[in-house]
Amino acid sequence: MENKASTGKLSKALALSAVMSALVAVATFIIQIPIPATGGYLNFGDIMIFICALTFGPIVGGLAGGIGSFLSDVAGGYATFAPFTFAIKGIEGLIAGAISNRKQAWRDIIAVVFAGAEMITGYFLAEFFALSEGWGALGEVPGNILQITAGAIFGIPIAIVLRKRLPEAWKM
Repeated sequence: MENKASTGKLSKALALSAVMSALVAVATFIIQIPIPATGGYLNFGDIMIFICALTFGPIVGGLAGGIGSFLSDVAGGYATFAPFTFAIKGIEGLIAGAISNRKQAWRDIIAVVFAGAEMITGYFLAEFFALSEGWGALGEVPGNILQITAGAIFGIPIAIVLRKRLPEAWKM
């Protein structure tokens, strides 16, 4: 019986991750404001990453953040960033979901702060070293701070409402 429960939970996590990955990809792709200094772009996919992570936890948040953002980079013509995005946004969702305990809203704020710091640092390091942008990588930091701020302002309240209203069967 326990094996069926584990399989059911895994199936639910995979299904949620697939749907949430698609939502992250769309949210990231819909608004793309180019940042000439680095060749990257400002987007609001972090809102959806935080909704996923804070509502469903680290596995769904990590998979949705990594896969959805990766797909948006590839589809939007930013394939150079895609491998970095997969790791950075995946870890962002993982961190946010791991810190949030889905019962205390103050933990959501802490989750977003730590996940956001990882995202900002991750992109800076990727652009500075791997993409050879040098100090031009600083040009993307304000946009990344804006993305995290928007993610917190919209993502946290939406996640709180979803956690209260989701049927028990969909809670992770």
